[in-house]
Amino acid sequence: MIKGLAITPPVLGRISIGKVVEKNGKRLPEKDDEFTLTTQVQSKGQWIKHPLDEHLRQQEPNNKLRTIPIRLLFNDPDLNFRANYAMFDHKSGRPVCVGNGEQCKRLTTQGMQSLACPSPMACEYGQAGYCKPYGRLNVVLGEEDELGTFVFRTTGYNSIRTLLSRLHYFSAVSNEQLATLPLALRIRAKSTTQSFRQAIYYVDITTRPEHSLSQAIAI
Repeated sequence: MIKGLAITPPVLGRISIGKVVEKNGKRLPEKDDEFTLTTQVQSKGQWIKHPLDEHLRQQEPNNKLRTIPIRLLFNDPDLNFRANYAMFDHKSGRPVCVGNGEQCKRLTTQGMQSLACPSPMACEYGQAGYCKPYGRLNVVLGEEDELGTFVFRTTGYNSIRTLLSRLHYFSAVSNEQLATLPLALRIRAKSTTQSFRQAIYYVDITTRPEHSLSQAIAI
């Protein structure tokens, strides 16, 4: 066993609620109001769509993919969804500093160091806008590979807070049997003062439309 090697679930594809668009010669991320399922391969700067994307989209009204049936691999919420504060090197894409709000591991000129992690607002990296919350949710889609997952990555507070809450709630009401529940990812929208009353979209986990909570637990 290699020490220090992070073991994560095998990834078959990506789940996103945004896309990259070109504006004034720059490629910029843009939020979307639906899910997109892609492979892990890019072509001409764009992620190639996964065959499941079209399959699920055909079952949705107006061809908008806003609900995805999922299953979780683990009963432990923290194994399904990993969240931390992170700063990445923009050139290499590798993490430079990763923390949990109490302690962090930061790459410095003296090597990797363990330091205090007060939060982005109270940290020199965070105050400069380099450090953000970063969450990764691994879910199982379809029947092709029961251990392979699709990963949803987000830096949005609304998605991170909602996903963490839902996973712990579902774990509690199911007697810690998360992996047995038929669940669904959903797109939700809300307006806030910070969004200037414009709609912002985030991700939630619910039971599937055909099941109530009590039915999902009984399955």
